[in-house]
Amino acid sequence: MKERILGYIKEYGYITTWDAFRDLGCTRLSEYIRQLREEYNIVGEKENAINRYGDKTFYYKYRIVEEENDIKRTI
Repeated sequence: MKERILGYIKEYGYITTWDAFRDLGCTRLSEYIRQLREEYNIVGEKENAINRYGDKTFYYKYRIVEEENDIKRTI
């Protein structure tokens, strides 16, 4: 699964929890991101959204960063 997540990020530029569940059937994205961070410079960018009930919420878009000055918001 780790390789599929890495391939997804490389193909689409980022991955979210919903992307991982919908497209890869992965329900443990954060664990695979933790593992991938041992080999790659992966950051999570916080995205704000509104849920179906009109409440403010957020999610993270994980992507690979090539250069240090490319880092915006990280977790």
